[in-house]
Amino acid sequence: MAERVTIDVDRGVADVRLNRPDKLNALDGAMFAAIAEAIEAIEADPAIRVAVVSGEGRGFCAGLDIAAFLGASAGAAGAAGAAGAAGAAGAAGAAGNPAGDGSDAAATGARSGARSDLRDLGDRLPGRATNLAQQVAWGWHTLPQPVIAAVHGPCFGGGLQIALGADLRVVAPDARLSVMEIRWGLLPDMAGPQLLPRLVGLDVAKELCFTGREVSGAEAARLGLATRVADDPRAEALALAATIAGRNPEAVRGMKALLDATGTRPAAEGLLEESRRMAALIGSPNQLEAVAAELERRAPVFTDPEG
Repeated sequence: MAERVTIDVDRGVADVRLNRPDKLNALDGAMFAAIAEAIEAIEADPAIRVAVVSGEGRGFCAGLDIAAFLGASAGAAGAAGAAGAAGAAGAAGAAGNPAGDGSDAAATGARSGARSDLRDLGDRLPGRATNLAQQVAWGWHTLPQPVIAAVHGPCFGGGLQIALGADLRVVAPDARLSVMEIRWGLLPDMAGPQLLPRLVGLDVAKELCFTGREVSGAEAARLGLATRVADDPRAEALALAATIAGRNPEAVRGMKALLDATGTRPAAEGLLEESRRMAALIGSPNQLEAVAAELERRAPVFTDPEG
């Protein structure tokens, strides 16, 4: 079986590729496990300063591979089968139905998933707030390093929720994005309801979830679902990642933590945390190197943070 996810690291940038192009990078049990493992590997590597997530082939990720879950035994499907079949999404039926056109096979798969043992959806991964299906999206959000999703082609259901977990989304103008779960009578449960409203506002998030309608990359940018539009989103994302990787990694990680906590705690706590992080940065070796490099008009040489 080919690797479901590949990671290449160059000068602090992890180039993460969903690698199942023959199925539009659809999510099967092996893909769920591989994405979760990739997140853990990045989290554990202080030399990685930024991650870029993209899909091989014709699309980013067309959602759940319904055919794979229909054909898998409960034991072989494992946690991903339970958490994914009813949750990831009944998404697009990517294996036999990559366009998400509502075929009978896809609908049957969604109903089968909906009838699966829902008790398994409440199971959490050891030491985490997520089940496996949620972790492959939420895990990008909780990484200390910035994450950029480069989206082209179909980005449906669980695939869209993975992209929502990134800090930034660079999207092709003709990309196709949809919170597709409602088409199968389900709801998005790969952390999408936690992440989507922060990007597009509560009312737009509800409209996208209630209708399951498809939006282009251009409309996604207008809605705030995409950070920017680019004809070659992966190249654009890698260039952006290189810029970020050239900044003080301790400052970048601190900014991500502060910004992600906005609105989740009293303002007084947030203001105090700003001051604490700033006090730790001022006069630190990386901060002094940033100043020296700026004054000397050269590229800085930073030390990666521990853990």
